[in-house]
Amino acid sequence: AVPLIFILSSGSDPMAAFLRFAKEMDYEERVHSISLGQGQGPVAETLIFAALKSGDWVFLQNCHLAKSWMLSMEEIIKEFSSPDAEIHENFRLFLSSMPAPFFPV
Repeated sequence: AVPLIFILSSGSDPMAAFLRFAKEMDYEERVHSISLGQGQGPVAETLIFAALKSGDWVFLQNCHLAKSWMLSMEEIIKEFSSPDAEIHENFRLFLSSMPAPFFPV
C-alpha cells in the first residue's frame, strides 16, 4: 500500500474533491479523516491500524502541523512494505501537507 500525498498550497483544500471521489466509489461511509496537530498522532495511528484490517480509507490532513509525529508516521508506512504486513486490499492512506523540509518522502 502506497500513500497518496496531496501537497497543499495556500488556500487549497482537497477534502471536498476527495469526498466526492469517495462517494463515486461508494466508499463514503468508510472514510476516516483527521486534521493533524498537537496530540493527534495516537488517534491517527489507531485509525490507520484499524483501517489496515477493515479496508477503510484514512485521510490524514495537514501533516505539516504534526512535525513531532512525522518520524512515527514514516515508520508505520515503512511497515506496509514488510513481507509480513497484513493489509486489506481496499485499504488506502491519503495524506495532505504544505511543503515542509521535515515531511518524509
